[in-house]
Amino acid sequence: MQDVIIRRAGAGDIQTLTTLGRATFTETFGHLYPAQDLATFLSTAYGTDYLSAALADPDCALWLVEKDGQAVGHALAGPCDLPHPEVTEGAREVKRLYLSRTAQGGGLGARLFETVLDWLERDGPQDLWLGVWSDNHGAQRFYRRYGFAPVGEYGFAVGATVDREFIFRRLG
Repeated sequence: MQDVIIRRAGAGDIQTLTTLGRATFTETFGHLYPAQDLATFLSTAYGTDYLSAALADPDCALWLVEKDGQAVGHALAGPCDLPHPEVTEGAREVKRLYLSRTAQGGGLGARLFETVLDWLERDGPQDLWLGVWSDNHGAQRFYRRYGFAPVGEYGFAVGATVDREFIFRRLG
């Protein structure tokens, strides 16, 4: 039987978050981008400065999924910064949710997502937001199962490449 732990990440997890974040993003989307665009994005989005700031922010939370002692997934949630006219002050967003390919398909994604949702709604039901790549149909189906629906779109920059990203919302 495999031992799985989902836990809040702390300052001592920066290197793990950096390595895992870069690996899971590259594994999932790396084939879509020129090498320089990918490197630029990873150095910022999964850099120690960004992750340290997120860990230090009381309005943000990061999680790690560990399976048999190995980090296989992570998530980030916090204040919503999606460019949608109905995003209000205090709105909350699922910013990242990734599992390595070897950890997918066994319910860990659902467990991690439900952990994040519970944290986001710790003070009661909230309107929740997230962004998802327009061609990531599997993720869109997953989010729809939790009551999220598309309400807009925007350009998501990965280096000089700009992807079409859908904005999903679930009413509280």
